[in-house]
Amino acid sequence: MHFARPHVSICSCRTNTTVPPVSLMLEMLTRSLTLMGRFTIAAKHHISIAEIYESELVDIEKAIAHYEQAADYYKGEESNSSANKCLLKVGAYCAQLEQYQKAIEIYEQVGANTMDNPLLKYSAKEYFFKAALCHFIVDELNAKIAVEKYEEMFPAFSDSRECKLLKKLLEAHEEQNSDAFTEAVKEFDSISRLDQWHTTLLLRIKKTIQGDEGDLK
Repeated sequence: MHFARPHVSICSCRTNTTVPPVSLMLEMLTRSLTLMGRFTIAAKHHISIAEIYESELVDIEKAIAHYEQAADYYKGEESNSSANKCLLKVGAYCAQLEQYQKAIEIYEQVGANTMDNPLLKYSAKEYFFKAALCHFIVDELNAKIAVEKYEEMFPAFSDSRECKLLKKLLEAHEEQNSDAFTEAVKEFDSISRLDQWHTTLLLRIKKTIQGDEGDLK
């Protein structure tokens, strides 16, 4: 005796089943992990959610929130290096969204955390450089005061190419000399390539020079 095999339509199964978005499933999972005290794993999932929001859903505000939550969990577990990585993502996005004060606080915090670490101290100059650029967009005097503070906090910053560039830019801005500003950027970029983030902030600063055309060419 032969029995007919039941036929299941894969297409109809997919059509009739509502699958929650990956980000939502991960959020549910992170809540469960948090309740169980599995904070390091929860932090990793928050990073995964943040990456979905920044690359697929393009919701930067939500990406920031998840990176911040991941950083908090890592701090609680004393995984400071992992926490700093998350905070740096937040700082970069905050600066892009013109939330400069928040970006400054993050870069200064991470810079202070790394400048006394023998393995990480060379990165501190980059974080202080980014903080100073954010200050510069808000106010030239703030940037001058910040640079002096960073030099005092971290003497190695004084000899860095980043600090020397900042001083040239401050001088050019004070003189409202857009050509000198551009030349200083070009000179730095010829040795240490500036990425899109730095270029964007430098253009925002340069546009505050009277009569500037708004490019770095």
